[in-house]
Amino acid sequence: MTNTASPIVASPAVSPREERVGMLLVFLSALMWSFGGTIARFITVGDSWTVIFWRSVWAAAFLVCFMVWRDGWRGTRKLFRDMGLPGLAVGICFATASTAFVVALAYTTVANILLMQAGVPLLAALFAWALFRERVGVATWVAIAAVITGVAIMVSESLDGAVSPIGDGLALLIAVMFSVATVITRRFSGVRMTPATCLGTMLAAGFAVSQASAFTVSVSDMGFLFAFGVVNLGLGLAFFATGARLIPAAIAALLGTFEPILGPIWVWLIHSEVPSGRTIIGGAVVVTALLVHIGLEFKRQARPERAGVTGVPSPN
Repeated sequence: MTNTASPIVASPAVSPREERVGMLLVFLSALMWSFGGTIARFITVGDSWTVIFWRSVWAAAFLVCFMVWRDGWRGTRKLFRDMGLPGLAVGICFATASTAFVVALAYTTVANILLMQAGVPLLAALFAWALFRERVGVATWVAIAAVITGVAIMVSESLDGAVSPIGDGLALLIAVMFSVATVITRRFSGVRMTPATCLGTMLAAGFAVSQASAFTVSVSDMGFLFAFGVVNLGLGLAFFATGARLIPAAIAALLGTFEPILGPIWVWLIHSEVPSGRTIIGGAVVVTALLVHIGLEFKRQARPERAGVTGVPSPN
């Protein structure tokens, strides 16, 4: 799961210690998310919908427990009520993306999926410009063009039959859904990510019920499905939701890039799944564009404002 931190929204004032804790938590969230492909490769269940059902059930159970522990039963119910239509939309986006992730693993490499997701913050900027005419600076346009180029390089393998077009199509769908969720979250900043994402896991589980051929799995598979839902998805989100509010959005986005960087490495080391040459080249273009853009954004956020000047600087 790619973080949806916006490089536009400023974080509230916090102490240096809280900021360090926030950085650690966001890094841990990226680390948890990076294990998704590796865990999935251990699961022997042949039906992807069975995997989606159990992963979503475990993730939903964990997220509900997390919110009840943090906010109490009354606070948790209020969080769901206050989401409104924006929260429902974010939940649908997340349900689609998490479902597509599991299905895509049967058709393409983990590297292809995760490296395409690395461009989500920049694709979100493109969608925000197209839908709401949000200002996009020249540097961001250059970065968006680089991301599109990198994705095109990766997708080109499906055009000549080297890999399944279904896998690349689903990987692109994941990136688009996360980008749309990012734009919605920016436009409706009152939407809390945790209940919206929890709703997404419930929707995914509900749809998987109608598609799965069976729900019985082995004890070992259930253990991996538990890790897939709780550790990879649920705990990663809990870390991010707690830590992201304590640090500048540019740093959260920068730390989030550890997911697409580390994910293919774990799968390569543990499962010997080597990404193709075009995946490596295209992914390098996407990650480099994102890192350069985030670095410039962080520099802009850290620049002290001139005396007598108020307000938030225009987004790059």
